[in-house]
Amino acid sequence: MTKIDFYTTDKSRLQVACRLVIKAISQKINVTIFAPEDSVARAMDRLLWTNQATAFVPHCFSADRLAIETPVIIASNLDNSGPDELLLNLADTCPTAFGRYRRLIEIVSTEDSNQDAARRRWRHYKERGYEVNHVNLRKA
Repeated sequence: MTKIDFYTTDKSRLQVACRLVIKAISQKINVTIFAPEDSVARAMDRLLWTNQATAFVPHCFSADRLAIETPVIIASNLDNSGPDELLLNLADTCPTAFGRYRRLIEIVSTEDSNQDAARRRWRHYKERGYEVNHVNLRKA
C-alpha cells in the first residue's frame, strides 16, 4: 500500500518540493512530480535548473525521449508508465493513479491559498484506508 506523507511548511511549496527531490535522488530514489498545470510544471522545471549553482538535478518532462532513463520526471498526467517509487503531487486534486507508487508526498504551505483542497486530499486518502502521516516543517 502507498505510504502517504503530508508536509506542512511556511515556505514556498515549490522550494520544499525541490529540496525533497534533491534528497530523494541523493538516496537513489526515482521521482515523478505530478504537475498538471503548465505554469506549475514550468516553474518547477526552472527551479530544478537554478536551485543550486553547484548541483545538477537531472530531470525532464514525461514526454521527453530521455524520460525513461531520467531519475526525476515532471508529468502533467500519470498515464505513462514510469518510475513507481515516489510521487510528489503538486496538483490541488488527488492523482488518480497514486496507488501504483510506493510513496506519495503532498506539500501544504501556509502561503498556499487553497488549504481546503489539501484537507480534501487528506480525507480522500483516509476514507480509502490509507495511513496518512504528517511532517511539520514549520518554524517553531
